[in-house]
Amino acid sequence: MPDILSLLQCLLPQINATTMRQLNQIILAMLALSGRVTMLGIARWAGDGGSYRTMGRFFSTVIPWATLFWLFFRQHLWRKNDVYLLAGDEVVVSKSGKQTYGVDRFFSSLASKPINGLSFFVLSLVSVEGRQSFPIGIEQVIKSDAQINNTLPIKKVKAKEKRGRGRPKGSKNKNKTEVILTSELLLIKKRINSLFELVANFIPLTYLVVDGHFGNNNALQMVRQVNLHIISKLRHDSSLYIPYENPDSNKRSRRKYGEKLDYRNLPEKYLCKSDIEDGIQTDIYQATLLHKEFAQSLNVVILVKTNLKANIRSHVILFSSDLDLTADRIIDYYKLRFQIEFNFRDAKQFWGLEDFMNLSQTAVTNAANIAFFMVNLSHHLLADFRKHNPGSGIIDLKAYYRGFRYVHEMLKILPQKPEPILLAQIFAKLTSLGRIHPLSTGVEPS
Repeated sequence: MPDILSLLQCLLPQINATTMRQLNQIILAMLALSGRVTMLGIARWAGDGGSYRTMGRFFSTVIPWATLFWLFFRQHLWRKNDVYLLAGDEVVVSKSGKQTYGVDRFFSSLASKPINGLSFFVLSLVSVEGRQSFPIGIEQVIKSDAQINNTLPIKKVKAKEKRGRGRPKGSKNKNKTEVILTSELLLIKKRINSLFELVANFIPLTYLVVDGHFGNNNALQMVRQVNLHIISKLRHDSSLYIPYENPDSNKRSRRKYGEKLDYRNLPEKYLCKSDIEDGIQTDIYQATLLHKEFAQSLNVVILVKTNLKANIRSHVILFSSDLDLTADRIIDYYKLRFQIEFNFRDAKQFWGLEDFMNLSQTAVTNAANIAFFMVNLSHHLLADFRKHNPGSGIIDLKAYYRGFRYVHEMLKILPQKPEPILLAQIFAKLTSLGRIHPLSTGVEPS
């Protein structure tokens, strides 16, 4: 069994020996416990030196989590020849109390409605080769006063007089690159800049992949301000225009927008790929197009799927600010964005993101960050575990550590240590309890 304390040695410059020892006990307890991951649940499985008061002291300690995430990733998860994308998304966890720091009403995509809870924005490094996401920065989202006021009932205002047709006299063109960033975008920009200070060109990052919530000009300009290119999704009914190709130099005003794109009759010249599988025809179009709300041209990829039997057609619009990126890359990179959703699932289901009951700002920050730190740690542990147990997942890994804990406690009360063969059989039997995949004969107690 891997020695957790040795894996954490790379963090020692940033945290003291006491915090390191507490973190080791918490990790071993979280790997073994079968109930809710709360301070009380962890204390019950932490053993000697891991009392509830010790847990309270740990969760009240200010810890530089951003640095710890980076040090652990660089030491145990980074692969030299791999390509990494930066992905970001928001995760909402439900909370019923009113005293938890930052609790408010946030929209939950799982519930499809606003719920009482906490919101965290997570940045992850996504491995293109390994097809995995590694959380690297977690920031709690706190609603500003302006956002709270926007949710209040709108007062009726007297209707203004409707102005006439045409452009108002004296109006000037607006520079669409000069945007006012929302508090959400400012938070993301701050987190990305902090990450760049840690990475310091160790990993070349070119793209930020985000979902359709950020498919707007403000988000694009924010991403360009941090010297990245955005990959995101537009609304299915976005008004896109083909650039005007025949400008008349004799006219003072040069026409910029050509014909509006008709999604029912896409130009054949933009078709990149077409195939049919199981009665579904997939057509991929790529073009450099214009949108009147965006400051620059967009590299647009349109995926059109047609059910040939039912004659039903639908499409998805992806885009990037990098005009040289191929359609296959845009599609593949956007697909990889979903890996961050698996991080959210694991953090909630196995590592206590949905369970913690801490109230103070420091305790909430520590509880959320340790849940995502366990996501990265489990990636590393599973990579070694699957060498002898192919196909195993986190449930198998937790069953293994729980069985090891049972054996360890049982050996303490036996008058003498069993023979090695019997001990191996006991270990194999206890670590198989609760597993999904069968235990490999290559796994033996260390």
